[in-house]
Amino acid sequence: MNLHTCPKWDIFEVTVSGPSEGNPFTEQWIRGVFSGANETVRCDGFYDGEGFYRVRFMPSFEGDYTYQVSTSFGVREAGSFTVTAPGQDIHGPVRVANTCHMAYEDGTPYYSIGTTCYVWELQSDEVIADTLRTLEKSAFNKIRFCIFPKHYAHNLREPRSYPYEGTPVDSRGITPDNFWQYTGRTEGNHWDFARFNPAYFRHIENCIRKLRKLGIEADLIMMHPYDRWGFSCMSREQDDLYWNYAVARFSAFSNVWWSLANEYDLMPAKTLDDWEHYADILCRRDPYRHMRSIHNCGSYYDYSRPWITHCSLQRTDLYKSSELTEEFRNRYKKPVIWDEIAYEGNIEYGWGNISPQEMLRRFWEAAVRGGYPGHGETYLDPEDILWWSHGGVLHGESHKRFGFLLDILKQTPGHGLKPAHPDWDEVCGVPDQISSPVSDYYLIYYSFMRPGLRAFRFDENSRWQVRVIDTWNMTVEDRGILSGTFTVELPGREYMAIQLRRL
Repeated sequence: MNLHTCPKWDIFEVTVSGPSEGNPFTEQWIRGVFSGANETVRCDGFYDGEGFYRVRFMPSFEGDYTYQVSTSFGVREAGSFTVTAPGQDIHGPVRVANTCHMAYEDGTPYYSIGTTCYVWELQSDEVIADTLRTLEKSAFNKIRFCIFPKHYAHNLREPRSYPYEGTPVDSRGITPDNFWQYTGRTEGNHWDFARFNPAYFRHIENCIRKLRKLGIEADLIMMHPYDRWGFSCMSREQDDLYWNYAVARFSAFSNVWWSLANEYDLMPAKTLDDWEHYADILCRRDPYRHMRSIHNCGSYYDYSRPWITHCSLQRTDLYKSSELTEEFRNRYKKPVIWDEIAYEGNIEYGWGNISPQEMLRRFWEAAVRGGYPGHGETYLDPEDILWWSHGGVLHGESHKRFGFLLDILKQTPGHGLKPAHPDWDEVCGVPDQISSPVSDYYLIYYSFMRPGLRAFRFDENSRWQVRVIDTWNMTVEDRGILSGTFTVELPGREYMAIQLRRL
């Protein structure tokens, strides 16, 4: 047995010492080649400050590996290690599976129940601890957050630190009434965009590790427009340095996803050619092919692009969101993830004040139609700590009911739902692998409709287990085994569902 071991899908890291003079971020490099019986992976490393250079590798197979590390400053290192079985409840990176769905690398189905906390990792230690405790008690298995700090309403404080060496513009004159004037401004900031702050990125890595222990995917937002520091307006050369550095640091984490941008279409300094260029960097530099997408405000990206693994969507209509799931599934033949279907809360903006009942309705509507919904919460807070951006604690009601939905989704035969249309006035999902017009399983959701009964017509020889689901009160009532033509009585209230399973 090799003295050096690493669990499958964990990180094996090689660190060497090298020059710290000059600018190691631009003048030096470190690379590694890791080889096992089933894979050979070439990885770019990075400078981590104080003369330390690191290269990281995530093994996808068990067994013996060798490695060779080379550097621009003449240091060479070679060795071997053994990859052991993965830790408990570790299933590997998430991959696209069954066209419009996802699974972990070991084949375990992954039903995304996401949330958004844009800069939770840039808050105080106390708020970060609150966030992790809240996530641990939740059903969330994905969280979206930014690498760069965010400047927006309810987000006017400085972050805990900055990604580059330098100093920010004086923010004392920024108020809730004039914050828009500072969006996209670069004057007053003094950054060296060729010198990263390694401690900033190490902190984010520690947050990613803690999410991994909780079984939560880290959906990293690489760029966004809500910026008063100049990070959204860097040059192509500066952007390339950032992208290569971030990919080298983060790609070996099994729970990382890449989101090129939050609301890419609100960034006038970037063109479509820029976004395709960043995607090319990801495809070339990330040896693990993590999930990749880009997020919109008012204009959807072309999700047919081959580098995009899934649709990361924000609703563009005041009312419709999850109702459009089938349209995107049919158009792009990829998983449809509604990362923003508006937020439960009571703030002044229309995207942040839907009711918990409406949030839950959108979750069920998206899920039954074969998509994957995302949550956010924006309740006014005396300390201006809103979950959607800062994390902390949740104050709403919808999140308490997502685990119940997740349990129902996991009962789907096979892998994932697709929309079906047995009747015009209901939302119905059936297992995605079936090709015949008649299914052995139906999950039917009535959303804001309130039928007192529903009639079903099957052949006389089929026997069906019938269950009535109250999605808000989280109850399941077994109505027994029924055959042929039968009627299911309902309580005549909103948010009910019926589950039919052929015996």
